Amino acid sequence: MKRKRKYKRVLLKVSGEGFGDESGRGIEFERFSALAKEIREVSGTGVELAIVVGGGNILRGAKLGSNCRSRVQADQVGMIATAVNALLLQDVLEGLSVNTRVVSAIEIKNVTKPFVLRDCLQYLTEKDVVIFAGGTGNPYFTTDTAAALRAIEINADVMLKATQVDGVYTDDPLKNTSAKLYKKLTYMDVLGKRLGVMDLTAISLSMENKLPIIVFNINKRENIMNAIFGKPVGTYIGE
Repeated sequence: MKRKRKYKRVLLKVSGEGFGDESGRGIEFERFSALAKEIREVSGTGVELAIVVGGGNILRGAKLGSNCRSRVQADQVGMIATAVNALLLQDVLEGLSVNTRVVSAIEIKNVTKPFVLRDCLQYLTEKDVVIFAGGTGNPYFTTDTAAALRAIEINADVMLKATQVDGVYTDDPLKNTSAKLYKKLTYMDVLGKRLGVMDLTAISLSMENKLPIIVFNINKRENIMNAIFGKPVGTYIGE
């Protein structure tokens, strides 16, 4: 019997560290390739898939800002870093015959398409994978906030946040082996306990617009597919 998808339209958030080495830095093409193969499988189910990529493997605007005269300019450089990851992921996906559009909130003429919501909705309807680059296009906002914003704009059924651990824990599981995994949380749990899984703006946006979030480990194969089909994966955040 054919499995039925739980979600029709999905926003996947992949941090820049997901494209880097074990320390989350640099560009590891094996990571792009592994993710692209999973995306091909997911796209093949007919789900409408959009992706927001970070650029932290190359540099973080907020961290760079502490060393620059202008935080605004540092953040703009960080936005450009996200476009690097987006274009590399597009190249690998298209090598796997997956139709892909890179849409950027900052203008990179002749390289990416500008963000126009109507166009993005059309791409998704046509089953093209849409990769959002450039964050929100504004300084001082994280790519988590960009992911929540884009998910709401395209009316996604869920946001999948890919991390390097199995979900949201009571403490950092990489530092505290006694940390416990939460299976389900409310938005208010995340805000009240300041769990740090996403920035407060992203969580607040999601809560106001009733956007569910699933936080999961990107390094475990089929986690994306399982989440789309409603199988319990990682930590579910909702009402």
